[in-house]
Amino acid sequence: MKRLVLPLALAAALAAPAIACADEAIAKKNNCLKCHAVDKAKDGPSYKEVAKKMKGKPDAEAKLAEFILKGGKVGKEDHDPIKSKSPDDAKALAKWILAM
Repeated sequence: MKRLVLPLALAAALAAPAIACADEAIAKKNNCLKCHAVDKAKDGPSYKEVAKKMKGKPDAEAKLAEFILKGGKVGKEDHDPIKSKSPDDAKALAKWILAM
């Protein structure tokens, strides 16, 4: 059993950056990084700001995924839906953003 724990822990540690890269790739593919960045505001808020604002809210991931998928109003601005129109992409992006 002890021999199995270390390889599994190592595999999990190596997989985490790959998952983060995959979600960043979805953001790039959908042109999200034109207006957003991980840690600084551009035309839109940073993803860390979004995560902080939504932290602890009920259904945060589902609400953010729906907003990413369908778009909507942010103040006076319109937020476009993601180009891929993929619910799976929207869910992955929401999970990635909220993990920051």
